Amino acid sequence: MKQPITLLVAASLHLACHGAARAAACQFEPQGEGRVAAVVDARTLRLDDGREVRLTGIEPVTSTKQALATALVGRDVILRAADDTPDRYGRQPALVFAAGSDAPVQSLLLAQGDALVSAEIADKDCAAALFAAEAEARRIKKGNWADPSAIKNAESQDDILAGIGRFVVVEGKVLSVRQAGATTYLNFSRNWTRGFAVTISRRMVAAFEGAGISLKSLENRRIRVRGWVEGNTGSRIDVLRVGQVELLGAN
Repeated sequence: MKQPITLLVAASLHLACHGAARAAACQFEPQGEGRVAAVVDARTLRLDDGREVRLTGIEPVTSTKQALATALVGRDVILRAADDTPDRYGRQPALVFAAGSDAPVQSLLLAQGDALVSAEIADKDCAAALFAAEAEARRIKKGNWADPSAIKNAESQDDILAGIGRFVVVEGKVLSVRQAGATTYLNFSRNWTRGFAVTISRRMVAAFEGAGISLKSLENRRIRVRGWVEGNTGSRIDVLRVGQVELLGAN
């Protein structure tokens, strides 16, 4: 069978030209293999033996499902992860490597601007490789990043509220850092009840400090935050992992 390789080859060449170390960063233990029979949805593959695989490490955008179908349907793949414990839907979470490729399809999708980093990968080297692939696509405005609205402005409350229930990327200046009970609020508006905010639970403080980030030091800093938008009159993203927050430079 002739395999669909346009996306796979193009992105593989891109990664090869921009650092072989990135491609080798996510080499977890093999957790099985098979042939991709179908793309169920933008984050789920079905193998020819009936197993379903959830792509870990990324969140989909509009083009993800088609890009996956083009890259993987009919191809043999290797599944890599720290373990093979299925999620609550019975899917096996994994980084998916097409046979003969040194990079997971997640990196290839990110390099094409066909996905967003989810920040769920705990391994620092692998997480850094995924963020680097996304950053390059974002720098050259490729795929999803060609749309100016792909990054939400923290001051544009209406735009963020339109993303309720979706995974989005937001950038802006933290105007204040406040603690209320067991929650720290990074506020991007003087109107705390109606503006956009990032919430961080007390149990996450040690993880931020371990990464060299004092939450109070984020006041007056520009940051990029990613996650699921919640809210009603105001909007917020609940930060569950340090990787959801990126510092964007000087004050």
